[in-house]
Amino acid sequence: MIRDKNERQIISGATIFNGDEFLNDHILVIYDEKITEITHKNNFGKIAEDAEHIEFNGGILSAGFIDIQVNGGGGILLNDEPSIAGMKAIIAAHRKFGTTAMLPTLISDSSEKMKIAVNAANQALEQGISGMVGLHLEGPYFNMARKGVHLPAMIRDVDDGVAELYKSLKNGVLMVTLAPEKVPTGFIKDLTDAGILVYCGHSDGTYEQIQAALGEGLCGFTHLFNAMSPMLNREPGVVGAALEDEDTFVGIILDNQHVAKATAKVAINAKKRGKMCIITDAMPPVGAVSPHFELYGEAIQVKDSYCITDAGTLAGSALDMATAVRNCHKVLGFELGETLRMASLYPANALRLGHKIGQLKTGLQADIVHLDDDLFVTRTAVKGSWN
Repeated sequence: MIRDKNERQIISGATIFNGDEFLNDHILVIYDEKITEITHKNNFGKIAEDAEHIEFNGGILSAGFIDIQVNGGGGILLNDEPSIAGMKAIIAAHRKFGTTAMLPTLISDSSEKMKIAVNAANQALEQGISGMVGLHLEGPYFNMARKGVHLPAMIRDVDDGVAELYKSLKNGVLMVTLAPEKVPTGFIKDLTDAGILVYCGHSDGTYEQIQAALGEGLCGFTHLFNAMSPMLNREPGVVGAALEDEDTFVGIILDNQHVAKATAKVAINAKKRGKMCIITDAMPPVGAVSPHFELYGEAIQVKDSYCITDAGTLAGSALDMATAVRNCHKVLGFELGETLRMASLYPANALRLGHKIGQLKTGLQADIVHLDDDLFVTRTAVKGSWN
């Protein structure tokens, strides 16, 4: 539902998690797309005049979820429809599950497809498409030994002029996932100096190679454990470098398949607090009627909340952020506040948007998810406009 941004709203009836603590018996005030006040409900009468009142019957209000890796949703794969319409459809599919900000993600594809996606993202960002904060280009500069489900024909050396293409994204965040050992020395530094977020993924790099990439400004690691060199007793690999480093962010897929439960618990506890981000790596089945889709012309099946090829290769997930949050809290046993931060505040900080979104604090954008007592989504708001 679209509302006049200058219409004041008072939200009550739910516990408010502001990013630091759970507040009972409080109300939240929205005006001009932002949170203007969080105060005790006893003050309702003082501020209720000329305001719309939205009342919940219990549950939790938290900052909306932020997903930094979303390949598809609503039956749409971004690679198949790298357009404003495609991005809108993916955003709408995930909003039902609490995601209020995301990076639509293009996986390894042709140079022409990359240009089309960047151009569409620029247009979408210029139009202010609700819920879109940038673009994630996952590939194609990967190590073939860790290609995962990415098409071998698309994996290649760095294209001439691609740095200029990356830098052409305006008014939004650009995240690029690559294998550091497969790009020229100085390439990562050139991108990070331009404000681009460079993440390591689909890499067979050694610990030493990742340390060199960190020295150039590597910002994080894409879907920890999956498609990267493992941590061994004498070779820390990409995983060891990711968990040891205190400055970088890490994305992890909590569908209980991409990463085993015990492994996920160890990793989350090992990584510096504030640096682990819940992601979905979602594919078209999220929010869609059909559980089937094609990737690079190959039929993909859904089992539980993950996607798989006929040969048994993982092909992204059918995971939504609300399910990932429930898995983190109820299956892995992490405290609810920390779980919600991994789904909102930490990814906001990873995208360098923590000054705008990721918490329910005065002055921040009113991106909100309401969860019932079982942590299922009932409603969301983006810039104070409720669905």
